[in-house]
Amino acid sequence: MPTAIAQPGPTLLDPSNHTLIMIDHQSQMAFATKSIDPVQLRNNAALVARAAKGFQVPTILTTVAEKSFSGPIFDEIQSVFPGQAAIDRSTMNTWEDPRIAARVNAIGRGKIVLAGLWTSVCIVGPALSALDQGFEVYVITDASGDVSDEAHERAVERMVQLGARPMTSLQYLLELQRDWARADSYNETVATAIAHGGGYGLGLVYAKTMFGAAEGH
Repeated sequence: MPTAIAQPGPTLLDPSNHTLIMIDHQSQMAFATKSIDPVQLRNNAALVARAAKGFQVPTILTTVAEKSFSGPIFDEIQSVFPGQAAIDRSTMNTWEDPRIAARVNAIGRGKIVLAGLWTSVCIVGPALSALDQGFEVYVITDASGDVSDEAHERAVERMVQLGARPMTSLQYLLELQRDWARADSYNETVATAIAHGGGYGLGLVYAKTMFGAAEGH
């Protein structure tokens, strides 16, 4: 019989144990994305970016052929990191760019969280490469997308088969907060959820406006 201990498991994400890489959230890539509505995609990408910034998670922004073909990174992401230039690549597989490897090594964390376009190319490539090199990989599937439902789903299945862990954008935010009694990040977490958390965010607005609710307080 195992013994229950009141502490989080080692596979859970926290602000100190992972690096976030946001890949190719660009107009040209979004035009052909059909597995998720572009409005929802942009909203979810904003949620992920704000969550990472609020919890001070080291975040790598990267684009492909920004000036010559694909266009700039979504403003919903760039506005959260206004002073951070995206690393622009020619490689479809982010992991093959030595500047990305150097940045990952400089940060020095064993868990990698990925989100981007397209799932079957720009996420599968670094996910499988990182797994092969001993990293733990998490994929935020609703801040990613592909040219069809089939392409996105098969890509996620392929990554999961080799050990990647899928999650959603709201799950990412709430997993970082994890305890509503964490007062230092509570207000920012709630503000992010209200701005980008869909129906959950509306529920927060209602509860706090109508009867001053506060989780864990």
